[in-house]
Amino acid sequence: MDLSSIHHVAIIVSDYSVSRDFYVNKLGFPVIRENYRPDKRDWKLDLRLNADTELEIFAPEHPPKRLSYPEACGLRHLAFRTENIEETVSQLQSLGIPCEPIREDSFTGRKMTFFADPDGLPIELHE
Repeated sequence: MDLSSIHHVAIIVSDYSVSRDFYVNKLGFPVIRENYRPDKRDWKLDLRLNADTELEIFAPEHPPKRLSYPEACGLRHLAFRTENIEETVSQLQSLGIPCEPIREDSFTGRKMTFFADPDGLPIELHE
């Protein structure tokens, strides 16, 4: 079996325009494809994270709310690598996106922090 990398991560959002603005305009992920699917009555937005990985955004009409933060079964959080966590946090805060205090990962010794997307999905930054 050859499972060599993650192709994509998919998330469901409650407000397409707010989430599109967050992931495209604020976080800066380029759009690969953007489609309204009338048969499913939802938007599907594919974003480029890097050469090998995509982020899929699904926006159905009335998705159920996340049950708990962040310890529900399923996806716990997204984690993005950054070369300079202080600079990235400063950029996020300048866009009005609050971040938790930067701390050290007790296993890797690397700096890390969390912020949230418009639906409260936890997003980790890891240096």
